[in-house]
Amino acid sequence: MASIKVTSPDGVKLSAQQWGNPNGREILFLHGFNQCHLSWQRQYADKAMAEKFNMVTFDLRGHGMSDKPVYVNAYRDDRTWGDDVAAVIKATGLKKPVLVGWSYAGRVMADYLRIHGATHVAAINFVSARSGTDPALFGAARKHFAAMKSEELAENIEGTRAFLRACFEHQPSEEDFEFMLAFNMVVPAYARSAILGRPADTTDAISKLACPVLVTHGAADQIILRGMADFTAATVKGSKLSIYDGVGHAPFREDAARFNRELAELVEKAK
Repeated sequence: MASIKVTSPDGVKLSAQQWGNPNGREILFLHGFNQCHLSWQRQYADKAMAEKFNMVTFDLRGHGMSDKPVYVNAYRDDRTWGDDVAAVIKATGLKKPVLVGWSYAGRVMADYLRIHGATHVAAINFVSARSGTDPALFGAARKHFAAMKSEELAENIEGTRAFLRACFEHQPSEEDFEFMLAFNMVVPAYARSAILGRPADTTDAISKLACPVLVTHGAADQIILRGMADFTAATVKGSKLSIYDGVGHAPFREDAARFNRELAELVEKAK
């Protein structure tokens, strides 16, 4: 693994990591709300994936080891988030990566597409990812967001723990859960509030995509409902829909073997 420090145009420092075969086909992983690059451990640590692919992960602003600006405007604009992705692509030397976005990263990928276009994108994998804004497409487990924004530490921890449990239909081991909870708690309450308070976006950025698109979703997702996957697949003409029965919000972890196989197929057919 190579650790790379990236500076976004507004001066925010982002923590990025490069894994696997530096000469392989390129994949850029974007994690979800309140998570970090470690979420993708079952992808970048997979021997077959590492032999084939040049994989890049990074921590979104406000998350992980990246900067956590205290001012609300650091999290508001589409351009800010889109520029972050562009800065990571440039700093890591990626030419035309496959974008893999989990959950909230569906919004971040749309920000990138809206500002920078899809010319330098080989393919996209929406992973239990948001693409629309209809409240009916979001699950009841989002009720935990209120506590997660609390400045009262005990309430914040309880909300975060409940949210993280709701991410999985098949629960991780207690050791793994403790590890995840630790990196979830790195995200401060003010950053969570600012991110969740962003203005609504539109589907224009993804509706005209011409590159290969895979829509991956767990049928038992409590955070973003299965209907969101159907919406994404209908919006992106020619996309492929892959539904994981009995799987929750994190199919890349709950069924990593299938996820890695389908992602490899997407990467290998992308141009």
